Amino acid sequence: MKVMHTMKKALAALLAVLLTLTFAACGSDGKPGSGSEGEEENAIGSALELLTTVWDSYGEEERFAAAGGDMSEENMTMDGPGKFSLSDAAALDATLGFPEAAVDKIDDAASLVHMMNANTFTCGVYHVKDAADLPEVSAALKDNILQRQWMCGFPDRLVIMQTGGYVAAFFGEQGITGAFQEKLTAAYPDAETLCDEPVV
Repeated sequence: MKVMHTMKKALAALLAVLLTLTFAACGSDGKPGSGSEGEEENAIGSALELLTTVWDSYGEEERFAAAGGDMSEENMTMDGPGKFSLSDAAALDATLGFPEAAVDKIDDAASLVHMMNANTFTCGVYHVKDAADLPEVSAALKDNILQRQWMCGFPDRLVIMQTGGYVAAFFGEQGITGAFQEKLTAAYPDAETLCDEPVV
């Protein structure tokens, strides 16, 4: 009986060692070779890529008349998102609500706007150069958008989300902003909502 007990203890110890070695050889999710390399594979390539990924997840019947980009011939698009140049900080502010004073903290931007009325839906996506500046940029965006003088009606809601070093700020009609938030979260499950407030 004593021999059996000793053998059981030895087997349990061996099993514990084997399990420890197995997990030590794996990444944080228990799969070999995952880690920074896996994160790089999932990295977002640009603000336009993020916005296009979300827009492409809409079905034909879900889409609304939209345009994207800035007013340049190079960047302006119809029926989808477009790149927004950072060279004109005033245009970023006037069109998307991005504060001029924070433009030096981003190095990429893209937009998607409802063609009938910008207050129905406007979205800007920005890559923040330094992840440490994400809270500051998000707070400045929120303040800048909420204090705007609205014309042609008020948007219902402002949502600001962040994922992978990018900030997406969108405002507009309740149903459209809600659908966009769901689509963005489905496309980027790690996305975090930083602000979700009514526009008053």
